[in-house]
Amino acid sequence: MTDRMERRIVKHLKKLHIQVLIALVLAVALGLAAPEWGTAMKPIGQAFIALLKMMLAPIIFLTLVHGLTHVSDMRALGRMGIKSLVYFEVVSTIAMVFGLVAVNLFQPGVGLHATDLVEPAAAVSAGKIAPIDFFLNIIPHTLVDAFAKGDILQVLLISLLAGIAINRVCGPDSLTVRGIDEAQKILFKMLGFLMKLAPLGAFGAMAAAVGSNGGETLFYLLKLIGVYYFASAAFVFGFLWFIAWTIGLPFIAMLNLIREEILLVFGTASGEVAFPRLLEKLKKSGCDDVVVGFVLPAGYSFNLDGTSIYMAVAIGFIAQATDTPFSLWQQIGLLAILALTSKGGTTVAGGAFIKLAATLQSVRTLPLGGLGLLFGIDRIMATATALTNIVGNTLAVFFIARWENGFDPEAFARETGHMPGRSLVRGPARPIEDVPVPVIPLEAKGHA
Repeated sequence: MTDRMERRIVKHLKKLHIQVLIALVLAVALGLAAPEWGTAMKPIGQAFIALLKMMLAPIIFLTLVHGLTHVSDMRALGRMGIKSLVYFEVVSTIAMVFGLVAVNLFQPGVGLHATDLVEPAAAVSAGKIAPIDFFLNIIPHTLVDAFAKGDILQVLLISLLAGIAINRVCGPDSLTVRGIDEAQKILFKMLGFLMKLAPLGAFGAMAAAVGSNGGETLFYLLKLIGVYYFASAAFVFGFLWFIAWTIGLPFIAMLNLIREEILLVFGTASGEVAFPRLLEKLKKSGCDDVVVGFVLPAGYSFNLDGTSIYMAVAIGFIAQATDTPFSLWQQIGLLAILALTSKGGTTVAGGAFIKLAATLQSVRTLPLGGLGLLFGIDRIMATATALTNIVGNTLAVFFIARWENGFDPEAFARETGHMPGRSLVRGPARPIEDVPVPVIPLEAKGHA
């Protein structure tokens, strides 16, 4: 073996997802060969999930407050900011519906019976909270109490109040805003340290799952992956295609326009790597510079369609796999919580798990331990998540540009070779060039 080959092998072994894959292979082998030993690895997975749970409240608080400080800048853009937020919320909510329909239609977790992942407290309290009590419990006894108990809904309430108050009182250059930015970076760095333990956590969770439930666990996980990819493809080639059709945009031409970015995202499972290229390409393709400069960065934080589908499918799978009663009405009520917890994120591995864990922590009828089933396939799921997100955000730019009459069909035709339909025309120019564009740092964005 040459030195060059050895260096390449070492380089690949340093990648977190490669380490997780190796850990999974070893975990499956241990669970099949020695089920008792595999089951004994369960505390390792539980410890890793507990470490993630420890970070939930402060990360959710700082992420939402940090995001609200940037949302306040949208007032400078007036109408376009409001339109963008409305579009983001409507489309991402419909994405959740696609996920819920798919997981209820195909039921990938039914039959797994992974009841060993249900915490005793969750099993006792399941379904015993009346609706009025649920809403009253959102209000914490004190500001500190919400963080001490780790109640995510209470933390969300405090975060909203704090974020709005900071926007009204403090300027963008105030020490408070800069302190929140620094605190968020510190927490994300801490999360990065914890994620280095991900291979151990994946090993413990998968070994315990295979040891307790046998090799058929892999079959159910493959079914989950298939359902998720189906739901994502149906959303992209169904609903997003429909949106493109309503504005006269050739959907295949749009996909062909960003084919290089799609391949880049496919290889890295991260949407951020394509952001700079996408920014320039959309400007050259006929979208107004200010529309692109505002909608694309905002979409990376608020228009996470793939993440919405992932969370809906994952929550349904956990309920099915752990035999936890979770009616259709409960799932519909969960959409309101998902609308908050699916927004924002981190660029480090496991960002989707932080948001998913926040949702499970809010909905006490679902076991947080169910995350152990999903962590091993996160890399495979993240690829579809990132691809769906980037296509959704690209279409969002074209849609808002059309809505704002800031689109040049001739430029689009030059870049793609396809002329949009008659409905997609450039209207009278609006004086939006002089409006300051808020910059949402990439550190506050997430792909999963």
